Amino acid sequence: MVQQDRAIRTRQTILTAAAKVFEERGYRAATISEILTTAGVTKGALYFHFPSKEDLAEGVISEQDHQLPVPERPCKVQQLVDTVFLHTHRLQTDPLVRAGVRLALDQQALGLDRSGPFLRWSQVGTELLDKAQTQGELLPHVVPAETSDVLVGAFAGIQAMSQATSNYQDLPYRAATLLRHILPSIAVPPVLAALDITENRGACVHKALQNTLTAEHQPHPTPLN
Repeated sequence: MVQQDRAIRTRQTILTAAAKVFEERGYRAATISEILTTAGVTKGALYFHFPSKEDLAEGVISEQDHQLPVPERPCKVQQLVDTVFLHTHRLQTDPLVRAGVRLALDQQALGLDRSGPFLRWSQVGTELLDKAQTQGELLPHVVPAETSDVLVGAFAGIQAMSQATSNYQDLPYRAATLLRHILPSIAVPPVLAALDITENRGACVHKALQNTLTAEHQPHPTPLN
C-alpha cells in the first residue's frame, strides 16, 4: 500500500511538471529533460509511468476527465450550463486542465491523438441534451449531437481567444456571452427564463463540489448502543 501511494504521488508529480512545461513550451518544443528537471524525478521513474513524450502528453490531456463531475440537476439544460462554467473555472485555476486544452488545440503536436477531449465533451453534451429533449426542455428542431458539436467547437474558440488576449481572465464573461447567444436557439422559453448563466456560476459549482467532497470524507460519529 505504501509503495502504491508513492507511485501515485510520483505519477501526479510528473504530470504536474509536464503540464507546466507543455503549457509554456507547447508539445513540439517541450523536452523530456526539462520535464525531468521540473519534476525532480529520475528518468527511470518517468519512463515507468510514461514510456514516451506522447504517452506523457496524452496523460496530461486525459487528466481533466478525472475531475469531479457536475452534480445531477433536474433541469438538464442547467446541468449543461454548469458543465461549461465548471470547465471555465478549471481553465482559470488548474494548470493540468490548461495544459491539456493547449495540447488538444496544438496543431504542431504531430503524432499526438488530440481527438479525445473533443469527442468526450461532445458525448457529454449530447447525453445531456438527449435527456433535456426527453424532458421537453428543447425546441422541436434541436438535434442534440449537432448542437453539442457546435457548443464544443465554439467554446474551444472562445477559450483560445481568452487565453491569447487576457490569459483566461475574461473567460467567464466570454462563456456567459456564448451561452446567451446559443441557448435561446435551443431551449424552450420557460427553461430559458429559469437558467442561471451568471459569470460566477463556475466558481459556485466548484465550491459546492468541494464542500460535498469534504463532507464525504468527514468521520461519521459512532452510534450509541
